[in-house]
Amino acid sequence: QVQLVESGGGLVQAGGSLRLSCAASGRTFSSYTMGWFRQAPGKEREFVAAITGSGGRSYYIDSVKGRFTISRDNPKITVYLQMNSLKPEDTAVYFCAADRGPFFRRSTADYDYWGQGTQVTVSS
Repeated sequence: QVQLVESGGGLVQAGGSLRLSCAASGRTFSSYTMGWFRQAPGKEREFVAAITGSGGRSYYIDSVKGRFTISRDNPKITVYLQMNSLKPEDTAVYFCAADRGPFFRRSTADYDYWGQGTQVTVSS
């Protein structure tokens, strides 16, 4: 019932910024916890950030705290990931995902819907 399409990725220099967008469909979007994951070449897909359905709470992994901000605009059914002070180790394909569970979860298996991903490359 939910389709997700990411955009906003690209090639930036270290220290630069990007804002990723995830356009969603589905009338129950506002009830979902939304998450961002990333996967670098040869590595496991890892959780990055999540936000509750209302947008009132968010959670980040330690490595992006203070640099990344997740937000959502429910009327526009869109989720964002603002990424500042980017580092080469942030290079990955970034995926948007939707979780119908009421709690923050960071396992890929716990998310029900996924976008196709958008490439973020940070050069040094």
